[in-house]
Amino acid sequence: MTIITGVDVYDVRFPTSLSQDGSDAMNKDGDYSAAYVVLRTDGDLRGHGFTFTIGRGNDLCVEASRQRALPLIGRDVDEMVGDLGGTYRSLKSDSQLRWLGPEKGVEHLAMAAVMNAVWDLAARKAGKPLWRMLAEMSPEELVDVADLQYLSDALTRDEALEMLREMESTRGQRIAELEQRGGYPCYTTSAGWLGYSDDKLRRLLQESVDEGYRHLKLKVGANLEDDIRRLGIAREVIGWDANLMIDANQVWDVPEAIEWVNRLAEFKPLWIEEPTSPDDVLGHAAVRRAVAPIGVATGEHGMNRVLFKQMFQAEAIDFCQLDSARLASINEILAVYLMAKKFGVPVCPHAGGVGLCELVQHLSIFDFVAVSGSLEGRVTEYVDHLHEHFTDPCIVVDGNYVLPALPGYSAEMYEQSVAEYSFPDGGYWSRALAPAEAEAVEAVR
Repeated sequence: MTIITGVDVYDVRFPTSLSQDGSDAMNKDGDYSAAYVVLRTDGDLRGHGFTFTIGRGNDLCVEASRQRALPLIGRDVDEMVGDLGGTYRSLKSDSQLRWLGPEKGVEHLAMAAVMNAVWDLAARKAGKPLWRMLAEMSPEELVDVADLQYLSDALTRDEALEMLREMESTRGQRIAELEQRGGYPCYTTSAGWLGYSDDKLRRLLQESVDEGYRHLKLKVGANLEDDIRRLGIAREVIGWDANLMIDANQVWDVPEAIEWVNRLAEFKPLWIEEPTSPDDVLGHAAVRRAVAPIGVATGEHGMNRVLFKQMFQAEAIDFCQLDSARLASINEILAVYLMAKKFGVPVCPHAGGVGLCELVQHLSIFDFVAVSGSLEGRVTEYVDHLHEHFTDPCIVVDGNYVLPALPGYSAEMYEQSVAEYSFPDGGYWSRALAPAEAEAVEAVR
C-alpha cells in the first residue's frame, strides 16, 4: 500500500515583466508565476500540479493550496486514484474553505492546483499520459468523475452518458488521425504582446508564419489608433488567408467594446477575446449580437462551470476558452466540455501562462478523441516561453501540438528551476531584489 505522506507547495515566479512577455491592455507588467504543488508518497511516486498567477498574490494561492491538500495526507494512493470523483468531492466538501469562494477566486485556484497534482499522480501510476488515460476511461467512469452539480437544467447525467457512448467506439480512429496529421492544431500569441515594438511584432509574425502557424493572435484595447496600425502590420505579414484573432483582456465596457471591435472589423478578425468583464454573461451576449460575424471568445477567467453554463444558455460566446488552472481540474473541465458539446460551441483552451500549454494539450486531445470528435473551429493557444523549466515540455511542430508520450499531466518542473525562481529566497530573486525590498517582503511574510 502506497500512502500520501506530505505536500510541498512552492511560490515560483518568473520575471517576464522585464521583456514584456505576456503584456496586454489590462496586465502590463505580469511576472508569470505558479503555485506549484508536489504530492509526496512513501514510495517513488509523486504528483505535480499548479495554478497560474501573474506575480503578487501567488503567495495567497500557495497557502490556499497547502490548506486544500492537507486532507490528502495519509490517504491510500490506490483508493484515492481509484475514485477520482470521490477524491474531488471530498476536497470540495470542505465548507469552511468553500465559504471563501464559493468555487471561485483563490480557494478555487488552489483546488485546481491540488487536483491537477492528483490527476498527474493518477496518470503516472497508470503509466500513461493523461490524455490517453482519460481516453481509455469508460463513459460511466468519465461521468462519475465530472462535476455535474448545478448543471441539470442544461446537462443531465443521461445526456452526458449518451454523448460519450456515441463517440466511444471510434476513439481509436481519431487518435490515429491526430498521429497522422502531426498533432492537435494550435495558434500562437507569442508575436502579439502589446508591449512589443512594431519591428519586433513584424519579425515575430513572420517567424510564426514560417513555422507553419495559420492562426495568430494580437492583443488590443489600449489605444485604437495603435490597434489599427498593428493589425495593419499583421495583415501585411500574414496575408488574408491566415486567421487573425484579437484579445482585449476585459478592458472595455459593453458599448465601448461594440464600437471598438466594429472599428477593427476591416481586418477581419476571427474572434474578439474577453471584450468585457469575464463575469458579464448578458454583456457578452450583447457584444456577440452587435459584432457578428466576428466571433466572441472568453473563458480564461471563467470562474466555474456554472458561469460557462450561463454563457452557453444565453448564446453569449462563439468560442469557449476554459483554463486548466482556474477551473477545478479535470473534474470540472470535463463538465464544461460536455456542455460545450451539447450547445455546439467549440472549445479553444486558454494557455497564455507558465505551464498552461503543457496541460491544455492533454485536454484538447482528449476532447477530440472522446467528446467533440471534431477539429472544426478548434485551435488551442500556444505561447513560446518558459517550457524549458518542465521535465516533459510540450512540443509544437508546424502549428500542431505533438501528442505527449510520457506518463502524467506534463506538469513537473525541474528542481533546479524551482530552486532558482522560488520567491523571494530563490537564486534569481535573492540577486534581483534590493536589500530593502527583500526586507519588506520578509516583513510581510
